[in-house]
Amino acid sequence: MPNLGDALQQLRQERSRAQEEVEKLGQAISVIESLNGSGVSRKGTRPTRIVSAVARRRMARAQQARWARVRKESQPGKRTGSALAKRTMSASARRKIAAAQRARWARWKAQRKKAT
Repeated sequence: MPNLGDALQQLRQERSRAQEEVEKLGQAISVIESLNGSGVSRKGTRPTRIVSAVARRRMARAQQARWARVRKESQPGKRTGSALAKRTMSASARRKIAAAQRARWARWKAQRKKAT
């Protein structure tokens, strides 16, 4: 398994290098476009801010925490651990559902028999 761990680490490093290179290429393109006057004009708009991978990760975790808090507050009810307790169905409701399903199958079988 250490080979897989090493390979995974190497792939992650390669991905981060590629991302940095893409960002550099994007910056170079925008500089050339601004010098040449071609491309999309950015006058009047704020420049895009460059956020590091660490900052993006931190923002993602903060957003996940916000959503978790919203979900927790918006779903009052019995909880078992972190998940909501499953709802139980009454015996009469289960019997009604089963009878309806049997009727559907009977109609389906009758149509099939009629078609043959």
